[in-house]
Amino acid sequence: MDKDNKQIGYWLLLGAVLVVAMVVLGGYTRLSHSGLSMVTWKPVTGVVPPLSQAQWNEEFTKYKTSPEYRERNYDFTVDQFKTIYWPEFLHRLLGRVIGVAFLLPFLYFLSTGKLKNKKLLFNLVVIFVLGGLQGFIGWYMVKSGLVDVPSVSHYRLAIHFITALTLFVYILWTAMGVLYPKEEKSAPSSIKLLLNIVLGIVVLQLVYGAFVAGLKAGLFYPTFPKMGSEWMPKSIGMAIDTYGLRSFTESPALVQFIHRWLAAIIVVLIGWIFYIGKKSDLSVTQRHSINAMLLLVGIQFLLGVYTLLYLVPISLGVLHQLGAVALLTTVVIAIYNFNHVKRPSL
Repeated sequence: MDKDNKQIGYWLLLGAVLVVAMVVLGGYTRLSHSGLSMVTWKPVTGVVPPLSQAQWNEEFTKYKTSPEYRERNYDFTVDQFKTIYWPEFLHRLLGRVIGVAFLLPFLYFLSTGKLKNKKLLFNLVVIFVLGGLQGFIGWYMVKSGLVDVPSVSHYRLAIHFITALTLFVYILWTAMGVLYPKEEKSAPSSIKLLLNIVLGIVVLQLVYGAFVAGLKAGLFYPTFPKMGSEWMPKSIGMAIDTYGLRSFTESPALVQFIHRWLAAIIVVLIGWIFYIGKKSDLSVTQRHSINAMLLLVGIQFLLGVYTLLYLVPISLGVLHQLGAVALLTTVVIAIYNFNHVKRPSL
């Protein structure tokens, strides 16, 4: 592998790590109820935080116009306001840092003629577009909590979350293509098919994870494996009778129920892939991919259970979100390894 490809590949991997950090910080911001503390969006000038007491008072005055202040935090002082302002400020600041971390090296590689591959150049343009779109969607999400109700739309939260993960996966896939050139090799078709099914269900599970977060559905039925004393609470049937199809995305009990059982399905499917893999002639990287998936899905399942049982503490909530990203990563890498193996040495 030439030096230019290594530099570009490692730059992309760094970008992927920064996006994961953004997702984790976003999870902390949401769980600490900090996401609605900044009621304006200043893409350029917003890089500078309040530096004087007068500026803090000005930001606090703006916050007082929000429904969150009027309905929940009406007794806040300026110092208390600072505790929710900083996580959201750092979250937005990290987004700008990621933009710079992509733009400056991109201009360097472009100006020095190191981006000769047109497909790679196209992928980088797509990454920039996704990054810009993610920033806009983030503000679009926040705006939904600044009008009447002091909470963001769970639909917009899901879009924001999935867009961030789409950006992450696109960067990761592009980086693997640079560092580990594609060379086709036959692999068990059953595993390839199952991996694609797992990816689809994991994406659906991520959407429902965002719904659970947005509806605060994790605070309902903090028991496992049953929900209360029942496998399916009667409230779910009542919700379906009353709201029909809407209940599948708006009933906290049903959303949690779906999230639980999607997790179980993913565990079974990955266990099945592991079982098939044990009997198949796989490469070392393929086998490692399957082992990593099995380990991560087990950890993630347990994190989900304990997050539920302990009523979603911030620490477990953030770890559970990070676990979701880690599991998604192993699935994507496995799909790559089962289609493009035989990696050249670095």
